[in-house]
Amino acid sequence: MESQETPGVHYSRWTEQNQDQVSINASNTETPAWRRVYNVLCTGRIGIIMKVLGGLALFWIIFIIGYVTGYYVHKCKKG
Repeated sequence: MESQETPGVHYSRWTEQNQDQVSINASNTETPAWRRVYNVLCTGRIGIIMKVLGGLALFWIIFIIGYVTGYYVHKCKKG
């Protein structure tokens, strides 16, 4: 039998009255902080907005690195 401290589901079947009993102990099942942050920032409308903004930022970072690299690679020599 499970102790009351551990989270989970306990199932017991009564044979005399033909009843099933399911008890759920959810007192210690608090989600971790990283999971709450993930749920807020990576799902739903905010998640879509964050992914779009992250994609745009990544695009501009790669564009600027490529522009600067191309400038120095193809720079014309004077004289």
